[in-house]
Amino acid sequence: NDSRADCFSDDNLRRITGCSDLLDTPGLRPDERAMAYAMRALAFSLNSRFAEAIRDYDSAIALNPDFSIALNNRAWALFKSGRARDGMPDVERALSLSPGSPHALDTRAHINQEMGDAHAALKDYELAMRFGGERMIKLYQCGLQAQGLYSGDINGLYTPSLRRGLETCVSTRGCDPLPADEECRKVTS
Repeated sequence: NDSRADCFSDDNLRRITGCSDLLDTPGLRPDERAMAYAMRALAFSLNSRFAEAIRDYDSAIALNPDFSIALNNRAWALFKSGRARDGMPDVERALSLSPGSPHALDTRAHINQEMGDAHAALKDYELAMRFGGERMIKLYQCGLQAQGLYSGDINGLYTPSLRRGLETCVSTRGCDPLPADEECRKVTS
């Protein structure tokens, strides 16, 4: 039905409406309900509505405690809402369920960086690139280039120049090697 399609839309407002409609559907299986909460939470998060996102991730995880994507995304929403330390147990659990997740490794890197552990942050960013490959490297290249910390090509290759940019970034609270959401869409797609 249309609410299911809208719930999985790339348009965040359609996603919120579609998932809300889907969640009102009687007889929705628990796994479908967990996914609808997680998708709506993602839309809230992408619109910086972190309190609503966290509430929906709580619901998704209550229905499916081993939902690694929802665990990681709740950790990210906690991080983005200024509660980095609160997100660490979620991202650790997500990584125990999906050890090679570049997204969870990136989330843990951000949390470590925010908590002042530059060494652990750099290690996690490097693991995120190892598991995420060329796309993840290009994201960091683009994000660091936008901050003036990397001047090389956006080519998906991990170079000494990129490492120096990351080292500078991780030692600076508030520096984010990820680009603004729309900034690098072309080079990473």
